[in-house]
Amino acid sequence: MKVFKEFKEFAIKGNVIDLAVGVIIGAAFGKIVSSLVENIIMPPIGMVLNGVDFANLAVKIKEATAAGPAVEIKYGLFINTIMNFVVVAFCIFLLIKTINLLKRRQEAEQKAVPSAEISLLTEIRDELRKK
Repeated sequence: MKVFKEFKEFAIKGNVIDLAVGVIIGAAFGKIVSSLVENIIMPPIGMVLNGVDFANLAVKIKEATAAGPAVEIKYGLFINTIMNFVVVAFCIFLLIKTINLLKRRQEAEQKAVPSAEISLLTEIRDELRKK
C-alpha cells in the first residue's frame, strides 16, 4: 500500500502532468526538427555533394522479385536520423544554457537585494546614528 500512497503523492504534485506535457511537446518538436533536417538542411548538403539525395541512398542486398520486395540497407535515412539527433541535441543544449543563464541572473539579483529584515535593521541603524 505504501507504493500506491507514493504514486498518489507523485501524481498529485503535478509531475505526471508535467511529464505528459513534455512528451507531447517533445513529439511535436521532433516532427519540426525532422522537417527542418529533411527539407532545409539536407538538400543544400546534397547539392554540394553533386546532387546526392540522402533519403534515397541505400545498398541493395537483394533485388525485388515476384516473391517479395527488394532488401536494402538505407544508410541515407540513417544519416538523416543522425542529423535530426544533432539538431535536437543542439537545440536542447541552447535551451538548457539559456535557462541556466537566467537562473544565475535571478540568483545574483536575489543576493543583491537585501531582505526586508536587513533593510529594516539598516534603517534603524541609520536613524540611531543620526541621533
